[in-house]
Amino acid sequence: MNIITGGEFVGERALFGSLDLKIENASFHSGESPLKESRNIDLEGCEFGWKYPLWYCKDVRAYDTVLNESARSGIWYTEEIEMDRCVIAAPKTFRRSRGIRLRNVNIPNAEETMWNCSDIELFGISVKGDYFGFGSENIIAEDIDIDGNYVFDGGKNITVRNSKLISKDAFWNCENVLVENCLIVGEYLGWNSKNVTFINCTIESNQGMCYMDNVTLRDCKLVNTDLCFEYCTVDAEIISHVDSVKNPISGRIVADSIGEIIHDPSKVDVTKTVITEVKRDV
Repeated sequence: MNIITGGEFVGERALFGSLDLKIENASFHSGESPLKESRNIDLEGCEFGWKYPLWYCKDVRAYDTVLNESARSGIWYTEEIEMDRCVIAAPKTFRRSRGIRLRNVNIPNAEETMWNCSDIELFGISVKGDYFGFGSENIIAEDIDIDGNYVFDGGKNITVRNSKLISKDAFWNCENVLVENCLIVGEYLGWNSKNVTFINCTIESNQGMCYMDNVTLRDCKLVNTDLCFEYCTVDAEIISHVDSVKNPISGRIVADSIGEIIHDPSKVDVTKTVITEVKRDV
């Protein structure tokens, strides 16, 4: 592997189509697509300041590297990229890419980020921005902190553990989702999704978990959550009070207590859902 240490690269396609290259402590400015179409690239301590730095690349490893805000739309159509201890300040990063592994990465401007990607691993990342993970699939995430609405909209095959999501409309239009040991705060959680399971989660959501097919809760707390489970098939074991439940389609709901049960026989067959209040022994 050839090694480049230091230096500032300017101009369009400065290192276009590079192969088997390690780049240390270098900066890329004033030129689009500096590493487009490159293969087997190591980046360490580098800085990108212009658009499209890593398009159509394959086998990239980046450490202690920064994509400045001006490095917009930085990683599209790329396969097998690993980033550790990096900052991605640029919006619209990751589009139609595959094999993404992020560890200890900060994404403070995650507008339109991680869209229509697949085979994603996220560990110890921080995200601020709406629509993170839109249309993406095959995601494993642990110890992530997301502050932004509509997270993972349209996603498939998602596992999230030990994380915090402050997100209105999280997990909409999703399929095959497991969320475990997480805090989720936001309105309208999970609408129009199917095969979604929450385990040992604390959830705060106005009209959360409605219009869902096969939503499961185990040992979850629902805080300030009202009008939940409308038009859902549900199997819920809740270890807290629930403000209100509205017109589930079928299944069972067990909770410590429920403030209001709205069961309108003109809307649903009320005999198909068993709702039980069972106060736990403390």
